[in-house]
Amino acid sequence: MTRRSPWGSVRRLPSGRFQARYRVGTVDHLAPQTFSTARQAHAFLAATRTAIERGAWIDVNAASVPLADYATRWLRERALLRPRTSELYEGLLRLHILPTLGPVVLADLKPPMIRTWHAGLLSGPRPGATTAAKSYRLLRTILATAVDDDVLEKNPCRIRGAGVEHSKERPIATIEQVYALADAIDPMYRVLVLTATFTSLRLGELRALTRKHLNLLHATVHVAGQLEELKDGSLVLAPPKTAAGVRTISIPAALIPELEEQLACWAGPGLDGFLFPGTKEQPFRRGSLYTAWRHATKAVGVDELHFHDLRHTGATLAATTGATTRELMARMDHASPRAALIYQHATQERDQAIAQALNEAIARAAPQNSARVIALRESRS
Repeated sequence: MTRRSPWGSVRRLPSGRFQARYRVGTVDHLAPQTFSTARQAHAFLAATRTAIERGAWIDVNAASVPLADYATRWLRERALLRPRTSELYEGLLRLHILPTLGPVVLADLKPPMIRTWHAGLLSGPRPGATTAAKSYRLLRTILATAVDDDVLEKNPCRIRGAGVEHSKERPIATIEQVYALADAIDPMYRVLVLTATFTSLRLGELRALTRKHLNLLHATVHVAGQLEELKDGSLVLAPPKTAAGVRTISIPAALIPELEEQLACWAGPGLDGFLFPGTKEQPFRRGSLYTAWRHATKAVGVDELHFHDLRHTGATLAATTGATTRELMARMDHASPRAALIYQHATQERDQAIAQALNEAIARAAPQNSARVIALRESRS
């Protein structure tokens, strides 16, 4: 016997138990279990209808999918991801997330299980705190999509601060060290080192630059994208890292003669010729640059300095000129003030200069106070 309503129904099975069926939109659903009485089946339907009306209904069938299947589909559907980002996510899933959590169905992913998994990532020397934070952020993002898809009611990733990377502060080169590195490195990379520092462009952005992006008359360089080198060695021209990535950067006048020499001696021919080519007028390879970089840093005595630290150096130098947060955001292609503020930490010399300037302002505005301070000092001596 089946009792129907416009929304759901209950029927008695040959076994004597009762089965509940209901509809959400145009899709029919069965209750995840059968019931010993019709009253229990109708109670389930009533509770389910209330959950749907409150927006708290979860498709238990969809939640029975293993995380590995859901995450694989999630990544496949992210067509707008940058190639390197897609590779990064695939690696994090394959190496650090799915080996432990992949077989677990979504409905069984609970906060204690996530905490145990995350603690395991941090318990050994590998993968390290930075990779653990990236893995946690990726898992949290995937499960947030499951919540949006009404597959999960709540995101089980609830570890406070687990997705924050606490990388140690990178060293900053002096201007003298930058020029020493430019002199020590293979000549084909000399102007690359200087440009990386004094424009604060990313390596991928530097590799994508062509002659047409450089305007020496107005001392600017236009950034339109970046070249990404994938794991198989292929090069892909990708859009900028953020929406603010397409930008025009002013070049210090001291860099103009260096860039003129780069155009005359090293850059590829034609407007589409790469500004910093490798062999056969193709973009240089990261491996070749890093080999030359290691030799240069060893010769100068700054072995701990990474090439990317030149961007950090340039941003810090820009901050010490008095650049505002908004100006640093525009120059560095930062979407939020948080990243730009990193470069506004003052050096000790700059802090002393600020204190001296404040002292002079006080003396000008309140000369009587200065006289009082002098009198106090004399009374104590």
